Amino acid sequence: MKILRFTILPVFLAALWISISEFVRNELLFKSYWIDHYRNLGLVFPSEPVNGAMWGVWSLLFAAAIFFISKKFNLLQTTSISWLMGFVLMWVVIGNLNVLPFSLLIFAVPLSIIESFLAALIISKLGNKKADNIKVKT
Repeated sequence: MKILRFTILPVFLAALWISISEFVRNELLFKSYWIDHYRNLGLVFPSEPVNGAMWGVWSLLFAAAIFFISKKFNLLQTTSISWLMGFVLMWVVIGNLNVLPFSLLIFAVPLSIIESFLAALIISKLGNKKADNIKVKT
């Protein structure tokens, strides 16, 4: 049961936090910015349930990546690497596709740093760096 307590639970809780953070930021706080930006591009902002589900998958993958990064780095390093990997790279891509409302970055940068830090903190507090050696009994 160590794998559940020290691996699955921290990743799940971090993914839950990331999902909540993303939902609040993009659906409750800034959805009108996204809709207007897409409308000005002649596009419809993708907000069907399948899009939400894919953000859930992204949150889980991001949390798992944070978990693995945390095995080798301290909290500040894990936060920095995770934030760069999860957000900066995403913004480069969607900026290149011209679907990023750059005016949102003034809010998105600090909020995403907080999101990355709290996810890394959850994993740091609940995960076990020695959990790499956990063997599942069969």
